[in-house]
Amino acid sequence: MIDIYSWTTGNARKVYIMLEETGLDYRVHPVNINKRDQFKPNFLVISPNNKIPAIIDQEGPGGTPYSMFESGAILMYLADKTGEFLPDEPMARSTVLQWLMFQMGDLGPMFGQAGHFVSRKNQPGMGPALTHFTEDADRLMWVIDGRLADNAYIAGDEYSIADMAIFPWCQDWGKRDLRGEDYPNFMGWFKRIQARPAIIKADEVSANLRATYGAAD
Repeated sequence: MIDIYSWTTGNARKVYIMLEETGLDYRVHPVNINKRDQFKPNFLVISPNNKIPAIIDQEGPGGTPYSMFESGAILMYLADKTGEFLPDEPMARSTVLQWLMFQMGDLGPMFGQAGHFVSRKNQPGMGPALTHFTEDADRLMWVIDGRLADNAYIAGDEYSIADMAIFPWCQDWGKRDLRGEDYPNFMGWFKRIQARPAIIKADEVSANLRATYGAAD
């Protein structure tokens, strides 16, 4: 059993996707970031950087409970635990991890900043930051689109944790002042990923949190 402490954000959704794809049993424990639940002492025990998501694997290494924070690290851990979605072959594994780090270090932070300033575009003084972050969001989408010109999935021919990490951050491109139709290779990939049963179920988890708690991404 995996206990996941999370919300509805892109980083949370990527772990829901992995849990659904692997078929691991899990329980969702809402961490309402709108009410600053992420700063409560019991959550800081498992996520000292006060960020969601975090997990406790009740059957971790040696059969004992094991807690983790940082969504990319969680994806890697679950991939190694199940033997799925992260190749063993060194070059293939390295390729997946490079694109995972691309999401963690660049796509996620830049899309987050773009969304922040787009939502405040009518406030005074937003212009320079808005332009900077939306232009970089567009650049990153072209990186993805170029990668998908010759590859079925982000890391090559096989679906992997790199796709799971990138997809949730690209679901709401309008929040970054982007248009999905501007990136044709991306759109083909997006539609294939969107139709996967695990993606649909993961989206239902987020939708249920929104309905129950009035959550916002």
